[in-house]
Amino acid sequence: MKNTVLITGASSGLGEEFAWQLAAQDYNLLLVARRSEKLALLAKKLTEKYPQLTVLVLSEDLNESTAVETIQTFIEAQNIRLVGLINNAGFGARGAFSELPIVRQQQMLQVNIIALTLLTHTLITHLKREKYSFIINVASTAAFQAGPHLALYYASKAFVLSFSEALHEELKGQVAVSALCPGATKTEFADVAGMSDSLVFKLRVMDKDVVVKHALKNRGKAIVIPGLMNKVAVIAVKLLPRFMSRKLAYQIQK
Repeated sequence: MKNTVLITGASSGLGEEFAWQLAAQDYNLLLVARRSEKLALLAKKLTEKYPQLTVLVLSEDLNESTAVETIQTFIEAQNIRLVGLINNAGFGARGAFSELPIVRQQQMLQVNIIALTLLTHTLITHLKREKYSFIINVASTAAFQAGPHLALYYASKAFVLSFSEALHEELKGQVAVSALCPGATKTEFADVAGMSDSLVFKLRVMDKDVVVKHALKNRGKAIVIPGLMNKVAVIAVKLLPRFMSRKLAYQIQK
């Protein structure tokens, strides 16, 4: 199956939006997420609107150590030719590091860092075979600073940003790699992370279609920050002393 993009966390939020916008650009899709019913419904809607496309679904929990191997086996069994990988799956958990259940935090690291890293390493060989192939790793504006009360989430996104920048240089001319760094966006993230009442989601929230459109348009760039206010916020964080930026983050998220 040619011209295929794999999207993790595809059952909702940015992942679902990536699916719609890529389908509109005539890409076949492999959608991966935990929630099989939502995946099946999304695939049905996509193929109804774009009957010329093939949309495959694979219900996998990236918390499971076998998930990446299962995805690789599926790709090879279906003879899928990947031109794109969107590592979108991830989540946050709001609260003091010492008080949040450590199992939940381990799961966050597994999904946000380990699974993303393993899946990228596993599929780079496939992507190198195709012209104009790309990887979009979903990071966050959180990647540019420390985040008290979301300590591991911010740290995990800093990893994704640094990792993506490095791959951008290593794979230049072979695979375009970018780190998408959105700010607060209208998805399920705030509810899952327990942040619906936080100041950051009250001040400025972008629509997911705008974020995804910007990500796809600029996928050749190493760092993609959608929205003027997000760009300004990142610049401000870089200019502020680190002790000030972390204290500000603490006040916003406590």
